[in-house]
Amino acid sequence: MLCAVSIVILLPIYLNVVNALLPVKYRLAYPPPLYPKDPTLSAFSLAISRGSMIRYFVNSTVVATAITIGEVVTASLAAYAFTFLDFPFRRPLFWSIVGSGIVPFEAIVIGNFQTVARLHWIDSYPALIVPFLASSFGVFLLSRAFRTVPADLIGSAQLDGCGHLRILRHVIVPVTRPAIGALAVLSFLGAWNQYLWPLLVTNRPDRRTIPIGLRSLAGGELNSFTVLSAAAVLTLIPILVLLAVFNRQLVRGLTAGLVGR
Repeated sequence: MLCAVSIVILLPIYLNVVNALLPVKYRLAYPPPLYPKDPTLSAFSLAISRGSMIRYFVNSTVVATAITIGEVVTASLAAYAFTFLDFPFRRPLFWSIVGSGIVPFEAIVIGNFQTVARLHWIDSYPALIVPFLASSFGVFLLSRAFRTVPADLIGSAQLDGCGHLRILRHVIVPVTRPAIGALAVLSFLGAWNQYLWPLLVTNRPDRRTIPIGLRSLAGGELNSFTVLSAAAVLTLIPILVLLAVFNRQLVRGLTAGLVGR
């Protein structure tokens, strides 16, 4: 069963790679080849040189990295407060934050766009980054992971005179590193693949990200589809590398909070 599901998921990626490697003479072949005959890398060079793909790649990297750092920092601070501090309305506030995650982004996109427009952030990095610096899912994930930290470690750190930030940095973060790493990976993937919001808040080509930039490669000539496939493969490389490197940490992180205190 798992093998069948894996084939269904990986088949479009494989066909995309095949299309990107096909030379011109095989692009209109019927039936389409299932493996690259006489493979060539010309489509990849065209994808890099045509349009502003390098600029789109840089924009996506900057935006995804900034959002990832912001989500990890804000989620860590909020999860620490909700887990270890006692203050009025702690539980209602926590569940209101977690509950906000079920609100679809499309329901708040108009309000967010109006706010960004009033701040004159259109066509700027803040418009792409600031609305996503906090994550209700990140708060929930890390709060569950933080609950698994032994209370003795917290007590020992407090006896040594550590404040809250030192406890978070030197005790909580090392113990819950898999969960924090999982949140970082998921945040990066989500930010890298955003389409609707960058399309709304950017008009200048030099501020657009890769999902929007891929559309600029579509044209009427014969090799447009192959160039588009090559560009899509190039955009997949950072994601595949990230998942390959942090796969084990991602699985451990997502299961770290299943057992709470």
